Amino acid sequence: MLRRWQVRQVGLCDPQVNPQCPAADDWPSNGRLRLLSFNIQVGISTERYRHYLTRGWQHLLPHTGRAGNLQRIGELLGDYDLVALQEVDGGSLRSGYINQVEHLAHLGAFPYWYQQLNRNLGRLAQHSNGVLSRLRPSLLEDHPLPGPPGRGAMLLRLGEGADAVAVVMMHLSLGARTRTRQLAYIRELIGGYRHQVLMGDMNTHASDLLLHSPLRDLGLIAPQIEATFPSWRPLRCLDHILLSPGLELERFDVLPLSISDHLPVAVEIRLPNALHRGQPPMLSPPSCGSPA
Repeated sequence: MLRRWQVRQVGLCDPQVNPQCPAADDWPSNGRLRLLSFNIQVGISTERYRHYLTRGWQHLLPHTGRAGNLQRIGELLGDYDLVALQEVDGGSLRSGYINQVEHLAHLGAFPYWYQQLNRNLGRLAQHSNGVLSRLRPSLLEDHPLPGPPGRGAMLLRLGEGADAVAVVMMHLSLGARTRTRQLAYIRELIGGYRHQVLMGDMNTHASDLLLHSPLRDLGLIAPQIEATFPSWRPLRCLDHILLSPGLELERFDVLPLSISDHLPVAVEIRLPNALHRGQPPMLSPPSCGSPA
């Protein structure tokens, strides 16, 4: 008999709404957007290779330090408008039955959030990706990726019409052959959009993505080339935010937050001029009540 996570279909979704935050628009009125991608390793603090062994039990069981790590991550997220999370737990034994995507949406005061459940192991683990947004998506799709079950991507659209921005958030496979199939699938998803953002843990270097993958004909830009893994001594650049040329880069950062085994990456971009709506101050986090 097939398990539930083996038969998940592509889904057109509505984001969850944080009732403690006011509704937001579908476009930042000053035309700028701050994005962050972070593989949080379900809130496990990994600081040495030996911790994969000595702290491996934390992938199965709860531990007291996880709440503090999530608090630190939540404080970081408050500075961003759109966040892609990888390796989050959707509420199981190891997370103390806390949906980490929802919890971080509360901590970072995000009006909209969505959890993509990619591998459902019941009470033991809810392997997921997540998205947090201050802006109301005009479209949100949940896509299982080709290859062995357990990897997924989310397509989120901001705005409408020819200048809408397609944002794909993903966690790709370790194997090169499977990763190529997944990138070919993602290439088909975004082919009809003029403005594209790809973000997530892609498990390969930018040169492979831009020059040797199914994305190579898109002319994407990889502004961040600093190493992100392992966080305590970064040697490999595995986490990316890739941009189409029409999205103007304002700044980029690899942030020195050594909680997970990956470092978070961030960019600030200027969106297409056709969609600017005035020039008020930068979008700031809405005022929300405390988490329930």
